[in-house]
Amino acid sequence: MLRSLLARLGSLSVVMAGVSLITYGFVFLTPGDPAHTILREQRQSSPSAAEVAAFRAEHGLDDPFLVQYGSWLTDALQGDLGTSYLQSEPVTSLVLAQLPNTLELALAATAVSVLLAVPMGVVSAVHRGTWIDRTSQIAALVGVSMPNFWLGYLLILVCSLWLGLTPVSGAGTLGQLVLPALTLGTGMAAIVTRLVRASMLEVLDADYVDTARSKGVRERLVVYKHALRNALVPVVTIVGLQFGTVINGAVIVEAVFQRPGLGTLLVDAVFARDYPIVQGVVLFTTFAFVATNQLVDLAYVALDPRIERRGERP
Repeated sequence: MLRSLLARLGSLSVVMAGVSLITYGFVFLTPGDPAHTILREQRQSSPSAAEVAAFRAEHGLDDPFLVQYGSWLTDALQGDLGTSYLQSEPVTSLVLAQLPNTLELALAATAVSVLLAVPMGVVSAVHRGTWIDRTSQIAALVGVSMPNFWLGYLLILVCSLWLGLTPVSGAGTLGQLVLPALTLGTGMAAIVTRLVRASMLEVLDADYVDTARSKGVRERLVVYKHALRNALVPVVTIVGLQFGTVINGAVIVEAVFQRPGLGTLLVDAVFARDYPIVQGVVLFTTFAFVATNQLVDLAYVALDPRIERRGERP
């Protein structure tokens, strides 16, 4: 157990180091001078050459790439992700302030996807080859193909502007959460639906399911007690990984609905050339994705204890 834990921590450290280096490198190579952009935003006028030079010297922007990255990495290892150029506040504080909104959206979108996908996938598998199955597959195909931003604007048009059922933007109430969660969760639900269907079809053809039926077990118990539990093992994988993807996908959805969160914070920082925030948000979302992947491994054991004994992952 200790060796496995150390191996996981080691792999996590390698991934985080690689992501931080790549992110910092792209930021360093991005065209434009953050000093000029930040000062112009703060003062609403073009800064002088002396002011730009002073800003660059103060924030170490004149140093070589490896010097800048080494200084930032040293501080990051101590929990300091730097200070925002524009807001002059610690990046960690800004990220933690926006994190609850993004987590709320991600959890709501994941719940929407599971509540839609599992029943649709099970019903589609049980009624394989019928119009119900074909309709479910068509709906899943449409959901996968539909861009989030297009669906978001469509829901705003119909539900907010035409019907007046929900607010257009903002956060803090259930009404302001419904449309973003539907927008973000629909694409994920389409993927999970097809996986649930495929997994259920495989399990329903297994010998132990035929044995349960031959003993007179009711079909509903066969489907939901014997088959569904085992069929959910691979589904946990995609749901866990999709949760990390949902956090990243919140960038677009939060921008569409003008919803505060990490996505909005990141977009604003990119346009403002506020590089410490860009690096901090990317590093944080990467950590969330990798940590979620590790939690998925633990969920496997809860669903199928044989996995721990075999030392395997499905």
